[in-house]
Amino acid sequence: MSNAKNSYSQVQIKNKKARFEYELSDKFIAGMVLTGTEIKSIRMGKASLQEGYCAFEADELWIKSMHISQYKQGTHHNHEPTRKRKLLLNKHELRKLRKATQEKGSVIIPTRLFINDRGLAKLEIAIGKGKKLYDKRQDIRKKEEQRALKSTKV
Repeated sequence: MSNAKNSYSQVQIKNKKARFEYELSDKFIAGMVLTGTEIKSIRMGKASLQEGYCAFEADELWIKSMHISQYKQGTHHNHEPTRKRKLLLNKHELRKLRKATQEKGSVIIPTRLFINDRGLAKLEIAIGKGKKLYDKRQDIRKKEEQRALKSTKV
C-alpha cells in the first residue's frame, strides 16, 4: 500500500499557460469535492487545467471547465468531464480571494493539481493579473538569454 501512495504523490498536473498569460501573486491550496471516478482519473494523471477558471457563486468558490477524463473502467455512473467542482477553503481565504477578484483585471487561476501525502486531490490556485503583450515578449527574451548562458557554460 505504501508503494501505491508514493505513486499517487507523483501526480503533478501543471497549468504552464498560466505563468505565461498572467502575473501570479498570492497562492492558496484548496481541496475539491470529487466523485469516485474523478479521483481515479486524477490519480492516473488524466486531467487538464488549461481551460479551467475559478468563480464565486454565492459564498462558495467553484472551478469551472477543468477537464478530468472519464474513467475507462467506470460504468454508466461515470462523471461529466467538464462539470463545475466546489473548492474547499476556509472563510478567511475565501474573503481574501473575493476581495482580490473585485479589483479590476484580477482573476483566480488554477496553477497545479496534485495528490497530497494522504491521497487527497488538492488544487493550487493563484490570484493573477493579465500580462500585456510586451510583458510576454520580455519573458520570452529572458528565457532565451538563460538558455544561451546555460549552453555556453556546458
